[in-house]
Amino acid sequence: MHERAGQPAQEQDLIDVDQVVAAYYDRRPDVDDPAQQVVFGTSGHRGSSLDGAFNEAHIVAITQAIVEYRAAQGTDGPLFIGRDTHALSLPAWQTALEVLAGAGVTVMIDARDSFTPTPAVSQSILLHNGATSDDGVRTSGPGLADGIVVTPSHNPPRDGGFKYNPPHGGPAGSDATGWIAERANELLRTGGLSRVRRVALDTALTASTTHKHDFLSSYVDDLANVLDLDAIRESGVRIGADPLGGAAVEYWGAIGERYGLDLTVVNPQVDPRWSFMTLDWDGKIRMDCSSPHAMASLVAAMRPDDGGSAPYDVATGNDADADRHGIVTPDAGLMNPNHYLAVAIQYLYGGARPGWPAGAAIGKTLVSSALIDRVAAGLGRTLTEVPVGFKWFVPGLLDGGIGFGGEESAGASFLRTDGRVWSTDKDGLLLALLAAEIIATTGRSPSQHHADLVAEHGESWYARVDAPASREEKARLAGLSPDQVTSTTLAGAEITARLTEAPGNGAKIGGLKVTTADAWFAARPSGTEDVYKIYAESFVSADHLAEVQSAAKQVVGDALA
Repeated sequence: MHERAGQPAQEQDLIDVDQVVAAYYDRRPDVDDPAQQVVFGTSGHRGSSLDGAFNEAHIVAITQAIVEYRAAQGTDGPLFIGRDTHALSLPAWQTALEVLAGAGVTVMIDARDSFTPTPAVSQSILLHNGATSDDGVRTSGPGLADGIVVTPSHNPPRDGGFKYNPPHGGPAGSDATGWIAERANELLRTGGLSRVRRVALDTALTASTTHKHDFLSSYVDDLANVLDLDAIRESGVRIGADPLGGAAVEYWGAIGERYGLDLTVVNPQVDPRWSFMTLDWDGKIRMDCSSPHAMASLVAAMRPDDGGSAPYDVATGNDADADRHGIVTPDAGLMNPNHYLAVAIQYLYGGARPGWPAGAAIGKTLVSSALIDRVAAGLGRTLTEVPVGFKWFVPGLLDGGIGFGGEESAGASFLRTDGRVWSTDKDGLLLALLAAEIIATTGRSPSQHHADLVAEHGESWYARVDAPASREEKARLAGLSPDQVTSTTLAGAEITARLTEAPGNGAKIGGLKVTTADAWFAARPSGTEDVYKIYAESFVSADHLAEVQSAAKQVVGDALA
């Protein structure tokens, strides 16, 4: 823990924006260095121009690869492209548009020449492809749309990011991202960038294939079909929405005005240095709305120094591309993301959405809290447990097989009130507004509802820690089979399951999950550091959680020996 975690950023913590942008254009990546190659994680390619990991050459190569990939897939409709507020997002957006226009791709850019949240891009893709038609979303055939979001999500200000969303509207799967990354690296390695057709920015902006699209109105006007905004307005719930300097900044004001909500945009400032942020746990500026350190200012605002009442009934935060949510209540402060997911599920499936399919399952990632398992059992609903990554929820959200999909890192989405798909990417604005709907319709805060769930299902202690691992050990961990786990107990309890595949869809989890009646842990190798991540939870005590974490290292160590 950094000594200034949770404290306001100081001048020495801030990036030099001109330096970061200049490096984007001036630095040439070393394609022989794995750290400077194109790598798609669960949320696209990310890196810093200062490290040679996110530079103009990368974006030319990735965009050209996307052009070729979508052509090979027969995707010939419009490509919706949005960007967030990071310093590198505008340069990368411009580069991508130059390549897309050069290739003759029909591109839909923001009509306001402004920022676009990830869920708004997903929603626009899905609407174009038939989300509200009786036949549902088309994912094959002529005229289909796809999209790009230029964002590194909650990453520090020095970083850039680039995500591709195919016609299903959600994060691209590994088949797509693997092909795109391999082709992009080939272009970088073989000098293929010189053959990429690219036009000047002014030409790209005025090209016959470039069109303006009102992402904001499309998204805001459609919200009434997924939330009970009338109840929020009529109840007078006071909402404090903090976009944390991200792409949701203009959306929150528009939502409040469009639906007559008592909604205050807590901080409308946009600064690519994020000078107004408090430092995260490691002393970095990071727009992580699930972190109590990054959210310290908003949490403090809900607890006035004079002991008076909180200014809002609920305060919310979003990361830079608004695909994550943070929920702050007067009685509990910042809610643990797992706790809020469980509350949202109990509320939505407990009678708030009678128009949903009767068999709609509950989707969770396998490192999310087992409280969700207990809530699902109490509701009599099927639980679909998938590997880490929101892409695994896409098929279920598309066809209504999953009503709600959520992951432990504060990302989730759910169906429209009539049971049709809303978004297939995470939607932080949606989950933030759901907290206000819960208050409006039940008269109680999400944190009070969580207390009810604890009383019914038991209290749990959850944490993630890292353990050192070499590259070879990480590779072995990712390839484990259940029979390599010889341990029969975990922290004194009998092991009930050893998983290397997700029970919800049989997909490889790239690691190991071990469960007992009252605890579990999951171990997954880091893609960027020489560590593996241990997620663990205990329904016994905080001390027992520590025992589980210690035992997890032993179990993994024995399996890798």
